[in-house]
Amino acid sequence: MAEDEAAGQADRSEQLSAEDYAAEAMAADMDPWIIFDARKTPRAEFSGWLESNRPSQVSRYGDGEGGTGPVGWIAVRGPHFCEELGDVEGLQESWETLLDSGRSVTFHTIRELALNHGVLHGKWLMHLDTGFKVDRAWECIARAALDGKISSAKVSPRGPHGPRSDSRHVICVYNQNFTDEEQVVRLDATIRAAGVKCVLYYKPDVYTYLGIYRNNRWKICPTVYESMFDLESVPRRSHIVNRVTNLEVT
Repeated sequence: MAEDEAAGQADRSEQLSAEDYAAEAMAADMDPWIIFDARKTPRAEFSGWLESNRPSQVSRYGDGEGGTGPVGWIAVRGPHFCEELGDVEGLQESWETLLDSGRSVTFHTIRELALNHGVLHGKWLMHLDTGFKVDRAWECIARAALDGKISSAKVSPRGPHGPRSDSRHVICVYNQNFTDEEQVVRLDATIRAAGVKCVLYYKPDVYTYLGIYRNNRWKICPTVYESMFDLESVPRRSHIVNRVTNLEVT
């Protein structure tokens, strides 16, 4: 599943177009992934795998010395993981037909396309600086996936140095149906219970497949929910806002 590797990174948002983000995401998806699949690999190997593949230590483009090559993503697939992408090809054909028709492009028209083609997966995204914070958050999420509380998750490796340097990572945590608000909220609660307290953004996979990223020409917000964790409330809880309606989810 492709993803907006740079989504939410304000320092670059004015420089890159939606097409730039889409190209970066496609390149990451096409490069090799480092995957722990709980359906196939003994649980006893997980801790060693996790330590050897900390996102802050794995380079996106390898070491440049003929050793490790590029790495697109680091991922954990839980014991109940089942990859059902839906009819992505049909979705993209219908998208082209929609664009040719001149109809307005909105969240609701895109949602209709997603339902028609069964492309319903989505993910909560979190953006963290490289180093201890991302390694710790990834460990929390990865262990929740190992335990079957999350179906699958992935994290971007450390970005390159230089003019296009990127010191932030994105972690993506997936669910099956972005149109099921209760399911989306439950996944948020699972992430919070795992120990993650940072701001989360929710993006449907249909947006990724259709190139809906930051600075897209339809001016559609690339995420549909935002979750802020309230450390002062009793009990502590997330405040989730639907970014389409601007209403808080209760």
